[in-house]
Amino acid sequence: MAPAQVDFVPLIPTIVVTVTALAVLLLGLWLRGEQGIWLAAVSIAGLVAALVFLLGLAGPAVSERRAAFDGMIVADNLSTFFGAVALVIAILTILLSEHVLLIERFSQGEYYALVLLTTVGMLVLTAATDLIVLILGLEILSISLYVLTGFARGRLGSEEAALKYFLLGAFALGFLVYGSALVYGATGTTTFGQIANVLRAPGASSPLLLIGLGLLLVGFGFKLSFVPFHMWTPDVYEGAPSAVTGFMAVGTKAAVFGSLLRILTEAFPALRAEWAAVLWLLAILTMILGNFAAIAQRNVKRMLAYSSIAQAGYIVLAVIAADPLGRAGVMFYVLAYTFMNLGAFAVVVAVADRGDVGTTLDHYVGLARRSPILALAMGVFMLSLAGVPPTAGFMAKLFVFTAAVRAGYVDLAIIGVLTSAVATFYYLRVIVAMYMSAPAEEPAPAPALRVPGPLLALLVIALVATFGLGIFPAVTGDLVGGTLALAK
Repeated sequence: MAPAQVDFVPLIPTIVVTVTALAVLLLGLWLRGEQGIWLAAVSIAGLVAALVFLLGLAGPAVSERRAAFDGMIVADNLSTFFGAVALVIAILTILLSEHVLLIERFSQGEYYALVLLTTVGMLVLTAATDLIVLILGLEILSISLYVLTGFARGRLGSEEAALKYFLLGAFALGFLVYGSALVYGATGTTTFGQIANVLRAPGASSPLLLIGLGLLLVGFGFKLSFVPFHMWTPDVYEGAPSAVTGFMAVGTKAAVFGSLLRILTEAFPALRAEWAAVLWLLAILTMILGNFAAIAQRNVKRMLAYSSIAQAGYIVLAVIAADPLGRAGVMFYVLAYTFMNLGAFAVVVAVADRGDVGTTLDHYVGLARRSPILALAMGVFMLSLAGVPPTAGFMAKLFVFTAAVRAGYVDLAIIGVLTSAVATFYYLRVIVAMYMSAPAEEPAPAPALRVPGPLLALLVIALVATFGLGIFPAVTGDLVGGTLALAK
């Protein structure tokens, strides 16, 4: 047997983030006083360095593919894009977390190290072209998130959320491992390219392989909160610290959708009819239940949880299309969702008191008088999530619906449009509370809300990106391979 091809170049960004996580963990033990500023600075510096290395791997032609470790890890346009999104999410999460760490008095070294290790899992997951490496990356991501979810030690809601997330995450892992074992038993390999080669042979499909693929989709369904595998999402989103919830909501979707897109198009293109039928049903259930369940929520974090479920359903439409436009639609939607959702959670963090007391809709009543900046930002993000032009959310939905129609899934596009109209109700309800409602009893004027510097920076970045992607969507064309032009 020939020795494995060892090439660490595609792993340089992952190595940089790993070293940064270890350095932050050690610095957290040594520094005292204003350690949060230094730890945040070191964390952001490491992430920026990793981003520079990652974009450097892309070179002049991001579509060039560089495989390593016998094809188990790859550097290509997909890993570059989703890896870059993961690093940007981590940087924005650090800005989002600084205020939470101060008021909650969390251990900052451990917190930042866990955020960085979660990012390591995202990078491994997006670059994995082998089922074993895929599971490894997913577990690095998940284990770190389990700890972050329960990071508010002593708070019952946070501990309960961490336990629920861990137990259901373990079930999801079981489905993925068992599915991978069945796929290996049917094909004799775990590498995506080799699985695809085996399936090209006539009669290669078998019940064993179809069951294995089904179990893999169930595992991905848990991680992406597809209905009916969404049960953990509202409770975990509500119980986890708000900064962690925002990180989890966008980071997990970015990495796992990138991995799902790769495995379906690179390992199982021959079984497209089978997995597209399953995703067709999951997309319908996810869009309908996610939006209608969000209507009944009074807690903004739970509302955003059901919103994230519905948003996952929209992204699946582009996955099902499985063509260049659908691939670009997934990329653009994930990028747009990153900014508008993290921006919304930045407002949640600013409004909430210590212990996340202050996340119900009642706490947003009259917010426009207490903090015009926060109310304006939250209004923009709600409109973007609803898909109102000229925001990024509108262009994102336009891309995925167009991809679905061109692939022949007109029914999915119609359901997507109708459920988007339903979603407008609960997004507008937040805006109405901020601008058009007043507290029933107001013996004294509510105190103005101060927006800390890092949170303000995050809000500015998110607002610029939300409008920028909505008005100039073609700016991202080169990054996603130049396939966003609808005229093609």
